[in-house]
Amino acid sequence: MTSRHPLTPGRAGAASAALALVLASAATGSPVSAAGGEGADAPRGTVVYRPGAQFAGAGKPRDLLLHPDSKKLYVGSDDLPETADVNESGLHVLDPADGKVRSTVGQAPGPTGTLGRRAVRQLLAPLPGDGAVFFYPLRGIGTAKDGDAAAAGAWVAGAAVTHATAGLTPSTVLVAQGSVLSEVEIATGAVKRSVTLGGGDGFAVDAARGAVWFTDFADRRMYRVDTATFTVATTVELPAGEGFAGFTEVDPETGAVWVGLDTSVVVHDATGKRLGILKGGADMPRAASFDTATHEAFVVWQDAGDTSHPGSDNNGTLTVHRTRDLQEVAKPVVLPGIHTQLGSAALAVEPGGAVVLVADPVAGKITRLERATSPRVTKNPADRAVTAGTRVSLTAEAEGTPRPTVAWQVSTDAGRTWQAVEGATSPAYSFTAAVSDNGRRYRAEFANEAGTVHSAAATLTVTIADTTTGSTGGTGSTTGSTGTTGSTGATGSAPEGSDGGSASGSAATGGATGTPTTVGGGGGSAGATVGGRTNATATGGALASTGAAAASLAGTAVVLTAAGWVLMRRTRRRADG
Repeated sequence: MTSRHPLTPGRAGAASAALALVLASAATGSPVSAAGGEGADAPRGTVVYRPGAQFAGAGKPRDLLLHPDSKKLYVGSDDLPETADVNESGLHVLDPADGKVRSTVGQAPGPTGTLGRRAVRQLLAPLPGDGAVFFYPLRGIGTAKDGDAAAAGAWVAGAAVTHATAGLTPSTVLVAQGSVLSEVEIATGAVKRSVTLGGGDGFAVDAARGAVWFTDFADRRMYRVDTATFTVATTVELPAGEGFAGFTEVDPETGAVWVGLDTSVVVHDATGKRLGILKGGADMPRAASFDTATHEAFVVWQDAGDTSHPGSDNNGTLTVHRTRDLQEVAKPVVLPGIHTQLGSAALAVEPGGAVVLVADPVAGKITRLERATSPRVTKNPADRAVTAGTRVSLTAEAEGTPRPTVAWQVSTDAGRTWQAVEGATSPAYSFTAAVSDNGRRYRAEFANEAGTVHSAAATLTVTIADTTTGSTGGTGSTTGSTGTTGSTGATGSAPEGSDGGSASGSAATGGATGTPTTVGGGGGSAGATVGGRTNATATGGALASTGAAAASLAGTAVVLTAAGWVLMRRTRRRADG
């Protein structure tokens, strides 16, 4: 529901995020580095409101109401002087997403019941399903919904209405006629009961606690009216000041009373005890609204619009505060050109605080502000250890509103500096590891309008792949069979990753049962077979020989051995003789 505001010119004003990103890249080869930087991570939960669309065509907006059921945006407007050819005053119904005007209800009854073009100054309450209850000058209480040709309405007897709000029941509203507070029937305009206060012209209702807080800005005090008896129960003094009125609003969740005074907002609890004061520099608070889902208060501060005034820059500000302790929970939003010279701003907050709508009566526009929350990393990439030539994929996840962009970064100096990985901005990042990547660190950078954060770094370890096809270190043995053809000896093997070693094979000589001959070599040469076949060659060291060469050497050795044995037998026989 919107805030309610007094209508006295110059005194009172109008009132009023999961994403998961899987990171890998289609790039091949080693990552290519481009210029990048380290940067500091945004504090967790950083919130900013970013300007979205601006809506025009609804006249000079005086108040806003987001309907809780139909979700339509109702705008109460005066006519814009700049559009002399058309009267834009009335009740406008807009689509809050794009500002498209759905309909305009410009006709409402006068004091005699005659329909006429009427400006709408305040939106008091939503009607069930769709539509709004509103106040129109000088004493009209009207009702209308989207598509109506004209509003229904009744006029309140007495002086001009200076302020109005929702009533204590669905069929009533509360109105102020100067310092007189009355409960009025919507359908007939009949006054049910009244109370006259010491002064004042603006108020807020705390229906849950049976109170109306009526503010006397001139005399700097508030009256707490008990709604059961309609009498003053408490008087609360306000800080001394210049008497510039802003607003009186009640937080429906806590009952705290927020009062815009001069260039500050004074906050009291539901009993009238002061909780604190918000300062706005040179700007003046002119609208406030609350969101019970986030427990936050939204305040629009307007510039004085007088460049001779110290601190005046013609720009306003939106601030967002935690209602529990009044601390700011979002970065202040600059509202260009919003000043008090042509009226007060109006404010409406979508439940949950994702969208805030601010009406600027100076420009005749409504600005849609959308909440952005800084990214939060929910999953970090893991360390990897691979051999060169292996395909590597890294994964990280983050959430934020709006969806964060992602960029991978690499560090070659143990994380002291980082460079962006060129082209690695898609939802997947993978690459083929090279030896030169050993020791590099990788991280994902997530960013949106609310800030930038980084994942934890993952370290990549790359080792050299073993290129041997044989093996070393083993010794084979085969006992040759008797016959003309020997059996094939075993091929030597080297253990994977060894730098060298001797390899041996064995074979049996043809025609006899013999001991295989081993042919070794530094760096692991292949075993050889002596027999009717040529053995295969194993590689794996600095030396390697073919089976044929090994057979030739082994054969020579056998022949020499046999010749020596025969010579020794002959010598022994001669000696014996």
